[in-house]
Amino acid sequence: MTDTTAVPSAYAAAGVDIEAGDRAVELMKSHVAATRRPEVLGGLGGFAGFFDASALARYDHPVLATSTDGVGTKVAIAQALDVHDTIGWDLIGMLVDDLVVTGAEPLFVTDYIACGRVVPERIAAIVKGIAQACAAAGASLLGGETAEHPGLLGPDEYDIAGATTGVVEKAKILGPERVRGDDVVLALASSGLHSNGYSLVRKVLLTDAGWSLERQVADFGRTLGEELLTPTRVYAKDVLALIEAVEVHAISHITGGGLANNLVRVLPEGVSVRLDRASWTPPPVFTTVQRVGAVSQPDIEATLNMGVGMAVLLPASEVDAGQALLTARGIDSWVLGEASEAPGRPASVVLEGTHPVA
Repeated sequence: MTDTTAVPSAYAAAGVDIEAGDRAVELMKSHVAATRRPEVLGGLGGFAGFFDASALARYDHPVLATSTDGVGTKVAIAQALDVHDTIGWDLIGMLVDDLVVTGAEPLFVTDYIACGRVVPERIAAIVKGIAQACAAAGASLLGGETAEHPGLLGPDEYDIAGATTGVVEKAKILGPERVRGDDVVLALASSGLHSNGYSLVRKVLLTDAGWSLERQVADFGRTLGEELLTPTRVYAKDVLALIEAVEVHAISHITGGGLANNLVRVLPEGVSVRLDRASWTPPPVFTTVQRVGAVSQPDIEATLNMGVGMAVLLPASEVDAGQALLTARGIDSWVLGEASEAPGRPASVVLEGTHPVA
């Protein structure tokens, strides 16, 4: 008589569940399909994704642009709250909005999820957020990888990363060489912390102050956890619409390093920018972190976006039209500062004044 009792594979005994991985792929297929652009060839599950490059023939001189990034320690908040369908927005925001500031249209994204244990429903929830954000950005989720790393990550731990590729007409690439000494800086509001500075935020509020994620915070109008898990705003389509409608010289995505450190990256030598703190009031989460942690103004501004998600350099004559377009698209914007000539000096950004009292 043959013993039909199932015997776990050696790989399963080591902690890797291939069947769970297959189930996760099945659960995520519908989400991935919703991002499909007409240039995508084939389906999910192959060794590589295909994108029909003949679509680039409409460009006179197409230049490919690429960006890679992750979410950082914000994933710890998602894991603690057991909410996994928003963290993908953070990944895509970090990827496509680094790309789009060059003027490039994001074409496709690939993702990588490393976890201690594949829970199909959790993986599918992560991919759902990634796919929704890809659709919002107009990019296809072309493929990815889910890797199970028992012993390296805890059973409920994971990390995510990705890469994106886009295209831009060479003659239309934005950057420092376009910036002029009389440009105006237009700020686009962030949705909150986005995906940077969470090591500081977690230390200040969770570790040092001992706040729980379930704590109701009156200034936020919701729990601390809900505030910290607010998804990163995906600006890609809005920024591309702005570039199409008005003359834009350069754009800075305000991520790790804060406003000044990111804006200076798109300035040429001999141009200085002065930003006026009085032009905006940072959302309460930023002032809360600063107050509770007794963080200095230079430190907080060098770590968090302070409510500015993008900074656009453009001629003064284009500001009104640009703001009208952004308002119509649901993006708050304001004049943040202005550039000036500084011959013979390195590019610089200075923040002046004080924020209004909320």
